[in-house]
Amino acid sequence: MTAIQWYPGHIAKAIGQLREQLQRVDVVIEVLDGRIPLASRHPELQQWIGEKPCLLALNKVDCIGAKDLRAWQDWFLQQGIPVYPTQGQSGEGVNHLRQAALELGKSVNERRKQRGMRPRAIRAVVVGFPNVGKSALLNRLLGRRVVESAARPGVTRQLRWVRLGGELDLLDSPGIIPPVLPDQQAAFLLAICDDIGEAAYRPERVAAYFLDQVRAVQPQAEGILQKRYGWSTGIPSGEMALQELAERQYQGDPERAGRQILNDYRKGLLGSLALQLPPDA
Repeated sequence: MTAIQWYPGHIAKAIGQLREQLQRVDVVIEVLDGRIPLASRHPELQQWIGEKPCLLALNKVDCIGAKDLRAWQDWFLQQGIPVYPTQGQSGEGVNHLRQAALELGKSVNERRKQRGMRPRAIRAVVVGFPNVGKSALLNRLLGRRVVESAARPGVTRQLRWVRLGGELDLLDSPGIIPPVLPDQQAAFLLAICDDIGEAAYRPERVAAYFLDQVRAVQPQAEGILQKRYGWSTGIPSGEMALQELAERQYQGDPERAGRQILNDYRKGLLGSLALQLPPDA
């Protein structure tokens, strides 16, 4: 499997700043990509936040089927982890997440009251891998567009506190990613979902992995792929299917064929397809 590694220079600086700011935060909201929940969890975040309360926002839930969403909700519940399905673009589920953050932060103002201090806004930080939808979700939590968001990794490059004088202050952070991605299966899933920069991988390799992953995780979708791309049954691997498509439609160029498949998936043209299922599914 071709190695995928991606660590832009601004991320190291942002992680240092984030770890400093975590001392001032009451609640941590980690945003996961609903298509790949485990692949998009930062392996070191829990260590950084220690005992601070943490909520998981399972974002982009419109990109997965209802059955798979329920399976993830049940799995996280079994782990004792609060998880909130959200869709930052439409605002679905955001109010529940907001109320949960405020509820977790109540103890801050209870302690302030005991000390004779005035209440203050609850401070929450929104963290996660690049392009999982943090900025769009933050705008929804605040009820207005205050930070830039776009469907590509690396738009937010600096930490920024957003204070609007209400109940909630939010810290927007750049996408954080480990300096090394030892789990290459997770790295390929991040690449498929456009959660790491395209300079880190070859589209044809990632698209071939995507086709194999869909067959393994969502076998019922193979008919959709065959109909869209004109494949016959019996092609044994994603790599061979990609090469066949390249020869037939892209003058033998597998990179162009790979980009087309990845773009189709990212735009939702192949349907609502989770690429990871809970470990016990």
